[in-house]
Amino acid sequence: MAEGLRSELTRVLDFEKEARKKLSDFAWHFFSRRRDAGQTYQDNLDAFKRYRLIPCNLRDVSIRDTTVTVLGTRLDFPIAIAPTAMQRLAHPDAELATAKGAAAMNTGMVLSSWANLSLEEVAEATPRGVRWFYLLFFKDRRLTRHMLDRAQRAGYTAVVLTVDQPSFSFSRHEKPNLPPVPVRYPNAYYAGDPVGLVGTVEVEEHLRATVKVPGTWEDVEWVRKNTELPVVLKGILSVEDAKTAVQLGVDAVYVSNHGGRQMDGLPATIDVLPDIVRAVGGKAEVYLDGGIRTGTDVLKALALGARCVFIGRPVLWGLAHNGAEGVQQVLQILKDELSVAMARAGCAKISDIQPSLVVHQSYYGITTRKAVPMSKY
Repeated sequence: MAEGLRSELTRVLDFEKEARKKLSDFAWHFFSRRRDAGQTYQDNLDAFKRYRLIPCNLRDVSIRDTTVTVLGTRLDFPIAIAPTAMQRLAHPDAELATAKGAAAMNTGMVLSSWANLSLEEVAEATPRGVRWFYLLFFKDRRLTRHMLDRAQRAGYTAVVLTVDQPSFSFSRHEKPNLPPVPVRYPNAYYAGDPVGLVGTVEVEEHLRATVKVPGTWEDVEWVRKNTELPVVLKGILSVEDAKTAVQLGVDAVYVSNHGGRQMDGLPATIDVLPDIVRAVGGKAEVYLDGGIRTGTDVLKALALGARCVFIGRPVLWGLAHNGAEGVQQVLQILKDELSVAMARAGCAKISDIQPSLVVHQSYYGITTRKAVPMSKY
């Protein structure tokens, strides 16, 4: 770990335990929420264990280069921060701290429309940071264009559209004992709209009246034609959707099942990644989130075709533990673990990480599923 970031917490999961001690019950349940039985959430974690690494030995890996170019921007390592809502529940500095942690590590951050600080405030705090903006679909396209213009003026370098949320659970029936929470949504309102309380009728009515659900391919095409920024589609799990995205000229396809928060029974993202990579055929960049807890997980995702991975809950755990420094610590641990994993796999640079590095456990007859080496993808 880099000088100044030494800690008794040496694994990402250590931060989860510390976060549980510091977060309120409301915040812990909000950030940890998983749909129904939590099958998708758990499978995201378990799926990485089903892939085995086949190292290439006797290579000079004394120096490792973890840098990567994502949408034309150089990052020091291919691990960025996924959009997550209401970060003030984790720390008073909220998204400002997260952005500072990302900037300190020269990696990217996606700012959520459900952030508690405005995209301008975050940009001012990290003028040299790599920032993307997660844009909602609005019923009023004037508001959509207004938000696109705000993001571009503030120096955000890509727009992320979440496509796997055809409806919002505005009702609080899932959390009946949790009180409303004071919060701002400055990226979901026109400037000057009042601060509301999460869970109140007023905020729910505003969102129902403002946010367009479900979004459609027509909305994606409209955004693509009304911004100069690269467009990323987050929430892709099917080959059909990946092909349609490429046909519409999107710049990146982001494989995600929303961390198991939206729908249970979905496949683990790492399991569908090879199919999506094949469908895209190099015509767009491919990213992935869901279940990444170690540098070895990152290595496997890169071997299966992801250009970059994103992490959500681990960042919130770091934020809750120690603000910007906690976020930086989590990122540093994963970067260091990735570097060590690369060395042990025989990879001196990111481009050395190839599909032949990984096989599914079924290749060894561990499961009844037909064995298919990943090098066949």
